[in-house]
Amino acid sequence: MDRKVNYLMNSLLIILLGFTISCNVGREYSRPEIETTTAFGSDFSKDSLVSNLDWWQLFNDPVLVSLIDSALVNNKNMQMAISRIQQSQVLMDISNADYYPSINYGLAGSSTYNSAGSNFSNSVTPVINVSYTLDLWGKIRTMNDIALQNYLATEYAQRALQISIISTVAQAYIALRDIDNRLIISEKTAKNFQSNLDVMQARFNAGFISEVDLSQSKIQVSEAKTAVVVFERVRAQIENSLSVLLGKPDIEIARGLDLYNQLSVYDIPVGLPSELLNRRPDILIAEQSLHAQTLRIGVAETLKYPSVTLSANIGAELINPSFLFANLGGQLLGPLFNANKINNNITLEELRTEELFLNYESSFINAVREVKDAMVAVNTYEAEYQLRNEQMQLATTAAELSWVRYDGGLTSYLEVLNLQSSQFNSELKASEAFMQQMSSIIKLYESLGGGWKIDDVKESQENKE
Repeated sequence: MDRKVNYLMNSLLIILLGFTISCNVGREYSRPEIETTTAFGSDFSKDSLVSNLDWWQLFNDPVLVSLIDSALVNNKNMQMAISRIQQSQVLMDISNADYYPSINYGLAGSSTYNSAGSNFSNSVTPVINVSYTLDLWGKIRTMNDIALQNYLATEYAQRALQISIISTVAQAYIALRDIDNRLIISEKTAKNFQSNLDVMQARFNAGFISEVDLSQSKIQVSEAKTAVVVFERVRAQIENSLSVLLGKPDIEIARGLDLYNQLSVYDIPVGLPSELLNRRPDILIAEQSLHAQTLRIGVAETLKYPSVTLSANIGAELINPSFLFANLGGQLLGPLFNANKINNNITLEELRTEELFLNYESSFINAVREVKDAMVAVNTYEAEYQLRNEQMQLATTAAELSWVRYDGGLTSYLEVLNLQSSQFNSELKASEAFMQQMSSIIKLYESLGGGWKIDDVKESQENKE
């Protein structure tokens, strides 16, 4: 009888082993093919060094670099992202625990009264239980792979947040230096307009000009003073925003170089569109999600096949230590009827995979659009600033000549007012255009996914594997 049992057990193990070898459950993931263009454009360098470039170092301002470094350490969203990465690491460790047997302990006690003998029979039994589920179909391995992909997605999300923080701090600081510059322009203009008003007031008192000219001069002064108030308000609000990014309430934002000395290098390497697949964290997040979802199809497919769990109990009677016991057991459990639930779950996972593939494609297409939009912005804002700067110089010359003509009685004060207002507005717009040019460069680097080291993540992935 024992030989028959052993024969049956051995046969069952051979059959299960045969299933394990012959049945390849699940699907191997490979990066899907995506149609890409050959290049972004001919006006930009195709060098691919941007991914490993701390591009904000190109800005000559050490204060900006210091603000970015501080934000990467103290920003609350960044700290939360680091916490999420640590959570993913713990989840990976939890998933890896399924590779090993589960060992538990227990203690059972009982007391029995026997009326025939008029005595009690006491029993206290400690038990050690060991159980282990065989990974016949690779389910545990696949679940660990899913945990790895989720961890990588979390790390890429942290990288995406890092890029966003760097870009936001840089743009806010450049905007702040622009507002500082426009505030200086407004204060200087208000002072000049006030000097003009003093002259006009003296001439009005002497009866040389009409009250209309005097009122127009007062309006001009009021316009410049209003601009000062507006820019003071905007400056304070930008400083408050930077304080939040730096993770410190109500701090004084230091100043470095002025607006026009921020950047010395304008030749931006954009690489090739296909490089975005390895450079943009949002695309990498989409791919890791697709990878994990593809593996979930295999997990769903393993439910079609039986699972085998081995267990062992070892114990002893404390009151009677000579009484030892041990038992070994195994359980095979497989589906017989489930109203097509398993197949429907597989179909559901396949549909989810298709959705995430479309999301992956969409992420790439959107990334290419963002890069092209940023490239257009860099070129056009550079041209706009050149035109605004030329306009400012012409307006300044015209305003100076107009005052000389008015002082000589050759033109009306209205011409002076118009040209001085034109000079004021052209100076403000030139400053804004230069700020927009700097911001477009920052936006281009952000859209390219620059500002983090790809090798760092690859090394982390190799360590986890």
